[in-house]
Amino acid sequence: MNLTKEERYIRSRLRTARKQAREFLLCRKHPIDGKKIVFTTIEGSTGFSCNPKYIALELLRRMREGGIHYDLVWLVDNMGKEFPPGIRKVKNTLKNRAYELSTAKIWIDNSRKQLECRKRPGQIYIQTWHAKLGFKPTCLDRGASFSKIAYLVSKHDSSMIDYVLSNSDWYDRTLPTGMLYTGKVLRTGSPRCDILVNGRGEARETVRGKYGLPRDAKLLMYAPTFRGGSQGTNRTVEKGDHAPDYDALLDALQRRFGGEWAVLLRLHPQLTARRIESGAAGKKLIDISREDDMYDILAGCDAFMTDYSSAAFDAAVMRIPVLLYADDYAEYERERGRLLWDLGQLPFPLAENDGELEEAILRFDREAYKKGLEELFQATGMVEDGRASARVCDEIEKATIS
Repeated sequence: MNLTKEERYIRSRLRTARKQAREFLLCRKHPIDGKKIVFTTIEGSTGFSCNPKYIALELLRRMREGGIHYDLVWLVDNMGKEFPPGIRKVKNTLKNRAYELSTAKIWIDNSRKQLECRKRPGQIYIQTWHAKLGFKPTCLDRGASFSKIAYLVSKHDSSMIDYVLSNSDWYDRTLPTGMLYTGKVLRTGSPRCDILVNGRGEARETVRGKYGLPRDAKLLMYAPTFRGGSQGTNRTVEKGDHAPDYDALLDALQRRFGGEWAVLLRLHPQLTARRIESGAAGKKLIDISREDDMYDILAGCDAFMTDYSSAAFDAAVMRIPVLLYADDYAEYERERGRLLWDLGQLPFPLAENDGELEEAILRFDREAYKKGLEELFQATGMVEDGRASARVCDEIEKATIS
């Protein structure tokens, strides 16, 4: 029988997964610790970040105030990553992963578990995911660009999930095709958005102090998405490679909103090795790509810009200007599949080149923008009220009280 290259690859992945799954099965001789919670973000490749971070912080707060004491474990590839006291970081090897997950009452993750992972009866898997309202199609919504191996990984992970966190009616409706999931949903909101609601004042002071900026400096975070898989674009931060003209951007911001502006550049984690080689100089353009978490920085910003990142909807929770700079809009849809939103129908000003970006900023109508945001939130049934982490932790406590 002649197999295609893809079929051979899938068979190899499945054989490896079955072999590695033995580690999980062997660990079943150890009892489940009813107070152990294991966190992972992006398969261990990132540090203390995203939705799991803010759930862990709420648990730590409750523990300090005399609440249930948990063994909080974080699986991480880079042991140099820093975590607050009370979190036990563990090197994300197969043996460690198998032991810690197999003996934990609760798993909390923001991405897919590997094919070898096996969940035991009595364990609870809470999937926070790393986006809620978003632009990019995932799973079956990608059509032909959704590979067979991606389907198998997604299906395996979804079969183990007990709860998916949601922030909206819109997100609930996307789950069957966008995540291959039809199970229980917790309408909690997004834990990572809590700081955008509750922590803005403190974040403004902290961010400006950290980067040596004046207290009255105005900040725009620019967070372009990563082109991976079929999106083979070489993503750097230089002009002419899908980056805006930073000097023109800063000039337009100053002319429209006043004050002295700086851009905080947040590249995708897979691009953090790239450095700024051109564009605005000095304190006007600051690379924050190596920071583990962007949300405690975003909370201190005055505006946000991206192309297709779901963080646009998160930033909108703060009612700050959110701009879309999508200079490859048509090409991106051809390669990735039709986006889940028509960008031109959203309240976020859309620009496909530097000239349009300048015009969008100079013509920004704050009142019309705020009205558009409220209509969007109402239409999607979105709930981001700053209490998501508390709601998740309430559910955790219910599950772990003996």
